[in-house]
Amino acid sequence: MGEQDIKLGEIAGCSFYMNQDQFEYWKHTQLTIGIVKGRGSSFSLEIPLGLRFMVYSKVFTEEELEQLEPLG
Repeated sequence: MGEQDIKLGEIAGCSFYMNQDQFEYWKHTQLTIGIVKGRGSSFSLEIPLGLRFMVYSKVFTEEELEQLEPLG
């Protein structure tokens, strides 16, 4: 992790971070991270379990954007 990383939340008790520049690009989007069967690009989860992460995205509506809490 670097100084430019922002904590977005937690997944199963583990902190989840994103680079600040990447967050600026995705901040209007709801990201859902799931696990599916299959192989991806050799992330540690895949090798022993045959699973991979999958990211699903949806652009927030104006109403949803108004309800978001600022990161801080």
